[in-house]
Amino acid sequence: MQLNMLEAMDIYVNVVEQGSFTRAAEALELHRPAVTRAVQNLEHDLGVKLLHRTTRQVSMTDEGEEFYQRCLSLLSELDDVRRLFSSTQPPKGRLRLDVPITLARAVIIPALGDFQNRYPDIEIILGTSDRKIDLIAERVDCVIRLGELDDSSFVARRLGTAGMVTCAAPSYLAKYGTPHTIDELMKSHRAVNFFSNHSLQIMEWKFTVDGTVTSIKMPSSILVDNSEAFLSCGLAGLGVLHGLRPSLAPFIASGELTEILTDFPPPPKPVSLLYPDRRYLAPKVRVFIDWLYEVFGPDAQL
Repeated sequence: MQLNMLEAMDIYVNVVEQGSFTRAAEALELHRPAVTRAVQNLEHDLGVKLLHRTTRQVSMTDEGEEFYQRCLSLLSELDDVRRLFSSTQPPKGRLRLDVPITLARAVIIPALGDFQNRYPDIEIILGTSDRKIDLIAERVDCVIRLGELDDSSFVARRLGTAGMVTCAAPSYLAKYGTPHTIDELMKSHRAVNFFSNHSLQIMEWKFTVDGTVTSIKMPSSILVDNSEAFLSCGLAGLGVLHGLRPSLAPFIASGELTEILTDFPPPPKPVSLLYPDRRYLAPKVRVFIDWLYEVFGPDAQL
């Protein structure tokens, strides 16, 4: 691929992201006619119209959208290759992450300022969700996942574990009483349950009873598929919660939730980092992985 083609692709990406030929020219420190000519030459060489132009804005055609995505991929790979073999340039570029909502809120986001101070040229695109995303299809560099992993095609590295806790709102306990055994919990109480958005399968609750881990499926008062709804339902007194301690601890400390069944502690959940199996890991991903291990620490339990 000719160098001027790569330069034209970079100009095109900037026009799309800036939404204007003029702003793209300013960002790239080029004359506006040079930016216009580069896009026109691309359209001529490719034989397709890439942009719809009006006096106020530009928008992509269907072909322009596809070309834009390909440009992002190629330019990112080129940038990674350059930096992979450079000992002088700091990592830069877009780093796409996906993190469970509870861990993002309680652990990752509060610490991200340190990462940004170290690597100001890395732009973080942080997705927060409780669903299992497709790393390849959604072009994510790495994800943090809770629980045991079943993805054999990716590299998985254990970061540590996250403690679990069982709790309920004082209003719920005042109405239904406080359970003191697992049997009481199952017979007389209802849960705010998490379910998989693919299979609608309810997640099991686990407790340590006489040194042995016991799994149960609690009857539901309500089922939710994300952490925000889970917490809101618990605070509203709609049922018992069984969730991550880092997320629920502030509400237990404030008295908005009350920890129960402390004689039967839930086993902690594994926290793992997952990324595509690449022989040469991009510098921006490598430094993020190293930073994560600092955040979690050796044998971390959150």
